[in-house]
Amino acid sequence: MNKSIISLAVAAAVVSTFGLASCGSRDMSAKDTASNSPLVKPLIESAVPAGNTGQHESRAGTDSIIKREAPARTDQAHQVHPGRRDNASEAIAALPTQSPAMAGSAPPALSKQRRSVFSGIRGMSRADLFSGELLASIPRTAVAPIDRENYAHQADNPIKLAIEHPVSTFSIDVDTGSYSNVRRMLNSGRLPVQDALRVEELVNYFDYDYRGASFDKDQSIGDNVPFTLITEMGPSPWNRNSRLLHIGIKGIDIDRTQLPAANLVFLVDISGSMRSADKLALLKNSLKMLTRQLRSQDRITLVVYAGGTGVVLPPTPGDHRADIMAALDSLSAAGRTNGAAGIKLAYAMAEQAFIQGGINRVMLATDGDFNVGTVNFEALKDLVEEKRRSGVSLTTLGFGRGNYNDKLIEQLADAGNGNYAYIDTLNEARKVLVEQLSSTLKTIAKDVKIQIEFNPDLVSEYRLIGYENRILRREDFNNDRVDAGEIGAGHTVTALYELTLVGDRGRYIDSLRYGRKTAGRDAAREAGKANELAFLRLRYKQPGGDKSRLIEHPLYKQQIHQTLAATSERYRFAASVAGFAQLLKGGEYMQGYSWQQLRELAQASRGKDPSGYRSEFLSLLGLAESLSSQASRSMETRAIAAAISKE
Repeated sequence: MNKSIISLAVAAAVVSTFGLASCGSRDMSAKDTASNSPLVKPLIESAVPAGNTGQHESRAGTDSIIKREAPARTDQAHQVHPGRRDNASEAIAALPTQSPAMAGSAPPALSKQRRSVFSGIRGMSRADLFSGELLASIPRTAVAPIDRENYAHQADNPIKLAIEHPVSTFSIDVDTGSYSNVRRMLNSGRLPVQDALRVEELVNYFDYDYRGASFDKDQSIGDNVPFTLITEMGPSPWNRNSRLLHIGIKGIDIDRTQLPAANLVFLVDISGSMRSADKLALLKNSLKMLTRQLRSQDRITLVVYAGGTGVVLPPTPGDHRADIMAALDSLSAAGRTNGAAGIKLAYAMAEQAFIQGGINRVMLATDGDFNVGTVNFEALKDLVEEKRRSGVSLTTLGFGRGNYNDKLIEQLADAGNGNYAYIDTLNEARKVLVEQLSSTLKTIAKDVKIQIEFNPDLVSEYRLIGYENRILRREDFNNDRVDAGEIGAGHTVTALYELTLVGDRGRYIDSLRYGRKTAGRDAAREAGKANELAFLRLRYKQPGGDKSRLIEHPLYKQQIHQTLAATSERYRFAASVAGFAQLLKGGEYMQGYSWQQLRELAQASRGKDPSGYRSEFLSLLGLAESLSSQASRSMETRAIAAAISKE
């Protein structure tokens, strides 16, 4: 047997087992020869850590991405001979590289156990070396999967003085991806990353039964408005010195049988990183659920991308379910991830099958780990913003863990006039693609903006809870060229402000020593508006329109409920979800409100729960409480240990 083959096998066994610096050259001919040896094969396979089959990692200095049992492909830095598995390359890619600190230094001292293994190796014959007994005798260390998940950092909205900043403006948001992603983390036994928490997406995950609600009887928003708008004010559960302003929007419901014809392009990521049960396998089953809801007038196109792109299924009638499902079943994961090329092809196919007056939408299903082609975040957003002018919207469906790029997937949906959901289970797929199919597909209002002007005579301080990446400038509200969020048929949108009234204790910000009364406040008194707590404005456009419509509604101090018990069930449950998100983010403004108090609030306001989503929330609340307690105890233990070590 060639000495280079033996050296490679021994190096793979030793380095994968003991975590030593990698050694030896990476000659391709030697690796290919070694990978085909029946003696070396079990050794090489054992060098790949168990449980990492669905993950990949870009290695510095090379554009190749090596994965366990990856099929041969031409977009890699090297070619694999037909019929051969590049196992040697996989084993080498899995080996740890030498750290800068070790470069040029003496080899680390070996433990007694490791010295005994090396002594055994020196005394072995070639036959014994490759018999498999060596592997059985070597202790193995579990390798933790690499976590490369990517989330945008957004600082919480600050508290503002109404006298200095009386106007607050933001875009609505119907996304729910943050909630199901947080659920995935809690169910896996860990607290979520704080940047993964977008409060509004947790709150908007739930329906609040706004269907029967409306403005006061003497107010009207017109017969042609495609949604219901409500407001409610009452005490804050977590701060006895503040109030909550609850704003709710409910889009009109449209039965799926009444939806216009749909031209849908399934854009599916089939790169190597999608090779796991919670990615491509779950993705295919999710899209099959949607396929079963389609009609003969609908059209489905299946576009895929990895290192390259392709059309697996041209525009096909929705009732040809066997053809669509067979195309989905044919998909397998391999290769790199050229997401930008896939997006361009998907939009081209959507424009080719465009249905005038119908639903035209690309549905991108991915983990978001783009690594070739256009990978710059802003460039990808610009690409989608340009394509939305064609009249084709973009829905993004996120899958997987470990390398999940939430930042990209959430923002692409925003740029594409669409919505974003994270699919962690088949139940979530059913919710998004079956129960809420009309909401996911049919837009009933676009560029929806909300602006609140607070009366500084009555409101001292305020803060918007959530919507940090949806904040708009004051002048953006009247500018119809500024993009904002869309509302789908039946969608529920909820926003919460926390207010401190003039004269209330517990203010966060001191008054200015040289504060002055403005002409605007004097004018408000003269106009008889002194009892107006705030003035709500909302702008929206019809789905095919370019000019916005304005809704205005005053809010009065006497409308504030004086006790929490007097508020509606939806008010209290929405507050409990917002409190849940805030506690997970550190609870900066929660005034010591406990997990137990929050659980009691949620239980008392659970109400009707036909789908079980609110009951599931209570379970997650209990998980979060337990994990938070464990984390607190762990921090206390470390603090005590640190104090003892200093002594």
